[in-house]
Amino acid sequence: MIQTYSTTIRRKEMDAVLTCMVDEKIGPGELNSRLISQVKEFLKCDGSVALRSPAIALKYALLALDLEKGSKIMISALAPAWQYQAVTDLGYEPLVLDVEESTGLVNPEIVKEGIQKGGKLLLLHETEGILPDLTAISQIGIPLIEDISSSAGAVVPEKDENGVNTDKVKMAGSFGLFTIMGLEERDVITAGGGAILMAPGRREWIVLKKFVDAAPLTDLLPDINSALAWVQVKEYNRNEASRKELFNLFQRACMIGKHKMYTREMDNGSTMSSFPLVLSSPYKDVKQYAAKKDIEISLAYENSVIALKEEELSETCIHAKSLYLRCVHVPLYPRLTHAEAAKIVKVLGSLP
Repeated sequence: MIQTYSTTIRRKEMDAVLTCMVDEKIGPGELNSRLISQVKEFLKCDGSVALRSPAIALKYALLALDLEKGSKIMISALAPAWQYQAVTDLGYEPLVLDVEESTGLVNPEIVKEGIQKGGKLLLLHETEGILPDLTAISQIGIPLIEDISSSAGAVVPEKDENGVNTDKVKMAGSFGLFTIMGLEERDVITAGGGAILMAPGRREWIVLKKFVDAAPLTDLLPDINSALAWVQVKEYNRNEASRKELFNLFQRACMIGKHKMYTREMDNGSTMSSFPLVLSSPYKDVKQYAAKKDIEISLAYENSVIALKEEELSETCIHAKSLYLRCVHVPLYPRLTHAEAAKIVKVLGSLP
């Protein structure tokens, strides 16, 4: 059976983790610092810190923003469930937003509606590696924390005064006051767990640094995880090239089928962190058909906010509810062999 998800761990990652174990220095230390330097070079941020979980990263971002307790924080209904739980645990109120059906993302109009309902901050998860209109959202004037756990490495072309794309680009993660990049098992870059919290600008980093300098060791990412993430960041381009090749192959196969794909910018405008497919027929039928061909297909948003609060959000998040029930993930990861990829292509072209 070809599993839906599989972390790509090669010899380089294994060697880095093994070396860390042999040196018997597995707590936060030199490799944590080395990972931070690698991330700053990769994502062009002014400062960053490697922490044990995305929820801890959010805690420090909110401390730096000095957001009043009880404030409403806007999150997408298709964001990972940890966002809802962390916002609540930290003493704030989640304001869950619906999404566009064509992208699975919030857009500027949806964000403005959230602001009218009392939203004071936007925690923006760039679902499926697809980037929303970040320029327009960042210009609304609401504090923004980006979550690039799925979209790390994607870029947005800068425009001139006439709205024409220039040769310059801004990276995903450079639009908010702070940025969280999860390092969980299914994130595009993994450490087996953890997160990087970044400040794209120097002013924000100066404020954030005061809090992270006082962080207990139990909040910082251990070296044994940092070793894995450090290699993953270095290998990003190689892994993304493999994912992109597979994505293009699967996309062509789906063009003759009856199921839909999200609208996204290709080239470097999105990260191929997954292959989502919006079904036009019952999920049960498609899953059973694929399973007979030894391919596992899973619901894309089984661990999302809408999955956690389905009954509560059904009436206000109609598009998200529909996508939760109909959008699936097809296996997409660099470890797929040519034979496995060919089998997936064949199934994608014949799904019921």
